[in-house]
Amino acid sequence: MPVSLTRERPVYPVYHVITPGDHFSPRTGSAIPTVVHGLATGARLAGDARWYPQNVVVQAGTYTPRYPSANAIEYSGTEYPSLLRRAADATRARLGLSRAAARRYYEPALKSIRNAQPGVVVAHNAPIVAALSGLHHHETVLFAHNDVLRTYSRGEATRVLSGAKWIVCVSESLAAEIRSHLPAALHGRVRVVRNGVDTTQFSPADVRNSSSHPNGLRVLFVGRTVRDKGADTLVDAVAMLPRGDIDTCVIGSHGFDADSTLTAYERRIRSRAKTACSSIRFTPFVNRNQLPELLHAADVLVVPSRWNEPSTLTVGEGLASGLAVVASRVGGIPEVLGDAGLLISPDNPAELAEVLEKLADDLPFRHELREKAIARSRDHDWEWAWREFANVLVGSEAVR
Repeated sequence: MPVSLTRERPVYPVYHVITPGDHFSPRTGSAIPTVVHGLATGARLAGDARWYPQNVVVQAGTYTPRYPSANAIEYSGTEYPSLLRRAADATRARLGLSRAAARRYYEPALKSIRNAQPGVVVAHNAPIVAALSGLHHHETVLFAHNDVLRTYSRGEATRVLSGAKWIVCVSESLAAEIRSHLPAALHGRVRVVRNGVDTTQFSPADVRNSSSHPNGLRVLFVGRTVRDKGADTLVDAVAMLPRGDIDTCVIGSHGFDADSTLTAYERRIRSRAKTACSSIRFTPFVNRNQLPELLHAADVLVVPSRWNEPSTLTVGEGLASGLAVVASRVGGIPEVLGDAGLLISPDNPAELAEVLEKLADDLPFRHELREKAIARSRDHDWEWAWREFANVLVGSEAVR
């Protein structure tokens, strides 16, 4: 329970547990640290940081500088479980036993806060943490950013998550997937808190008249260049358009390393772009501090994902930057986009090409989308997301 410092309000520390070895730093593009930073920033903007102190439990030796929004609690971790140990965990799970390797992997993080002021452990994408409540005296909340129960039987999910006060999902789409793995008795613990957006870091540039720009419509893809993210769909769409006024830039690498060797997929889409359309450029991974400037240089952000993205951050950042956002109708993307952008079928270059052509030819339509995008992002910033999350943590009376 929260520890009371005054009669009016209790202090309820929040301990965000991220994957051991992950980096709480803008040097990485990993979504979970970005969300933690956003929620912690939202708590400050809402005036709640005093009552809900934000901490992130992070392995020593990970990237610096760290985000300043949360207090870092460092610990010495263990190495990531080998393939053999992960396979053994899967076997143990089928036999109704605990996942021993996963437990060992997360134990150092939880031991580092077992004597900390009582509060809530927020286990980001880590169901196993809910089964380790005996290592500390805090309440536990599972924060699911994707379908973390896909390898769990219903019996195992019941055993592991019986110790979780809440199961928070980043979209209704994901919540439906999570519920499908749970018995009806646990459905009432599932809540939805959608991601916010940093409207200070990501803000609209001055209105541009693209008809005066020598390259016309400027189209951007930002994300990991893997098949699931669909950069090839954009390349194929642009190649279909018999016009030279659409300038396209694909930004990203298959991981979060600008110097990584190109994969076969990356080589293939670059070759396709080179033979079909010389206006497509490629830039490797950039850190988050560089993204606002890159978004300002674009008119359109394309998010052509194939997989059921639970709640991609990129869509919100494009909206906050005042771009016309074109995204696949999959997963939680429609929930993030609302009516402020355009939805297309996944893996459909012809449909995407048609949309890009309309955007290239209709400047008033782009300006209309711009205004909707800015308004939606301001209504769904990280302060809004934090309030939604705090209401889940401690009830509707928590945040005023």
